[in-house]
Amino acid sequence: MADPSSYRPKPGQIPDSPGVYKFRDEHGRVIYVGKAKSLRQRLSSYFQDLANLHPRTRTMVTTAAAVEWTVVSTEVEALQLEYSWIKEFDPRFNVKYRDDKSYPSLAVTLNEEFPRVQVMRGPKKKGVRYFGPYAHAWAIRETVDLMLRVFPVRTCSAGVFKRSAQIGRPCLLGYIGKCSAPCVGRVTADEHRELAEEFCDFMAGRTGAYLRRLEQRMQEAAEDMEYEKAARLRDDIGALKRAMEKNAVVLADATDADLIAVAEDELEAAVQIFHVRGGRVRGQRGWVTDKVEAVDTADLVEHALQQLYGEERGDAVPKEVLVPAVPDPAEPVAQWLSERRGSRVDLRIPQRGDKKDLMTTVQRNAQQALALHKTKRASDLTTRSRALEEIAGALELDSAPLRIECFDISHLQGDDVVASMVVFEDGLARKSEYRRFQIKSFAGQDDVRSMHEVVGRRFRRYLQEKQRTGEWEEEPREEPAAGEPPADGLAAGEPLADGPAPEAPALAPDDTEESSGPLDDSGRPKRFAYPPQLVVVDGGQPQVAAAQRALSELGIDDVAVCGLAKRLEEVWVPGEDDPVVLPRSSEGLYLLQRIRDEAHRFAITYQRSKRAKSLRAGPLDAVPGLGESRKQALLKHFGSLKRLRAATIEQICEVPGVGRKTAETVAAALTRAAPAAPAVNTATGEIIEDEAANAAPSANRGTGS
Repeated sequence: MADPSSYRPKPGQIPDSPGVYKFRDEHGRVIYVGKAKSLRQRLSSYFQDLANLHPRTRTMVTTAAAVEWTVVSTEVEALQLEYSWIKEFDPRFNVKYRDDKSYPSLAVTLNEEFPRVQVMRGPKKKGVRYFGPYAHAWAIRETVDLMLRVFPVRTCSAGVFKRSAQIGRPCLLGYIGKCSAPCVGRVTADEHRELAEEFCDFMAGRTGAYLRRLEQRMQEAAEDMEYEKAARLRDDIGALKRAMEKNAVVLADATDADLIAVAEDELEAAVQIFHVRGGRVRGQRGWVTDKVEAVDTADLVEHALQQLYGEERGDAVPKEVLVPAVPDPAEPVAQWLSERRGSRVDLRIPQRGDKKDLMTTVQRNAQQALALHKTKRASDLTTRSRALEEIAGALELDSAPLRIECFDISHLQGDDVVASMVVFEDGLARKSEYRRFQIKSFAGQDDVRSMHEVVGRRFRRYLQEKQRTGEWEEEPREEPAAGEPPADGLAAGEPLADGPAPEAPALAPDDTEESSGPLDDSGRPKRFAYPPQLVVVDGGQPQVAAAQRALSELGIDDVAVCGLAKRLEEVWVPGEDDPVVLPRSSEGLYLLQRIRDEAHRFAITYQRSKRAKSLRAGPLDAVPGLGESRKQALLKHFGSLKRLRAATIEQICEVPGVGRKTAETVAAALTRAAPAAPAVNTATGEIIEDEAANAAPSANRGTGS
């Protein structure tokens, strides 16, 4: 725990102007981002008597080890920069809303030649018009099904569209009148785009004029005695009205607005948003957050506005945003919203009438969402906290291990030996931090030696990262053992050459992103930059001793080590002859099992993928410069590898894209990989099965020939 006075800026260093500030911890991670109208006043408030600070603020300033700031010219720029940094660094002490599910939206792909109507989830794409989000995908499909009768826009996938164009016959929707069938040329691209734009206009709330136009056309058809046309228009009007009835009118004046309500307690807050377009509720979504910083309702609203509109432009930002509390000051937020929309946006609290009544409904939804979330999460959060406390007590740790890393070794009878590293933070898997290793310093099966190598490589890289940033002034006290590789890259698992660790180690080809220390110039964290509080290995006393020895050789003495043996689920610690036995009902044991099983799953998945890749390899894979396209062309031309092996160089040159030099290389590679002919006893005609005769076929099976 750091003393805030140790990194407090000197008097006069902090400017008295608008800006954004960042607190970093001892590892350089950004743990909090904030903005201020006056940086001097705001930052000075953090460096007062700790007893006067809010408990959450006190935790943040004692966790931090440095503070830095950036001066901007206006409060609007500060708001924009704060949002960008929160999104980039994901600080642990900032309010971060999380969706309780992925809400679907109705999307119209206006960026395509023939726009398509479909259900979409996830991040928004440029050139696509979105409506929603909706609570359920089936609600979108029911609405679209009703509207396709009037706006027969394409809904098929690219594959179905292309297939129908090739065979000259539309799909079923084209035959029943729910698609204009642009795939077979029934309408032109311009006519189909006009249909899509009319669909978007109707969904955007401009319904009255279109319905009146249809009614006018129906009356004209009836007067001209075109009764079939009039009946068809009547049915179209009925379908559109049924689609509109699915979204009841809540505001009679055809208002475009978003209503945001907040329900909160001391620890958590829930936000509900109703999207009202044309006076009708067109979408709804909700977020939940932990109150990790000292915030009030106005601050929660400001964070919600940043997340809701941070990536939006144009009509996606409504003319009016109704909130339960206005951020202080409100002018920069309103100006920021107006810039994103391109016109004025009103940010206010509804005082009376239909808007206030609707806000009450949204508030009630927020309260129900918070109650439901607490019901779902209470046991899980309590269980994780208890599990970490039990682990700390059983292993006699000073504090609960908030970051746990687990290592496992996997192989198939000594072949393709790999290792995995999984990371759990606060009892939850952090999959973005998972890493994979290949063991190449020796061949064969030796789990203990493999564990020593992997743990050493992981923590040697950690020390190297500290050296690069100046956090570690001296070299590690122990050099790696002979034959042990230096710290290497992961992911694809290409280790460096064997030998002692160089002063400035080169990185593997797949580690080009790690050209800097644990934080690059923008502050992003890098691999291996942060140490865990606990290392768990899959195994018993020998594996634990190997992991502890690897740490000791590097001079690391502040990371605890334990092992979980599968036989009796015993927990082993270094230097002890007897295991630590946790009760079978222990939440701590259950968490260790989950972590160990996840490491095993990750390791065996990687091992199997490598095994499958090696089995699929063939003699053509060894030909330099021969890509996948030309390999397929060769096999397609000759029909089989056997016929290709028997072909002459001139015949191979007949394959499109294959020159004489490549043909010679292919022929030479196939000759080297050809199976040796079996030895035959000339007297009896029997095949002699000796070791030499069997060597080639067995090797061939390994290459997939």
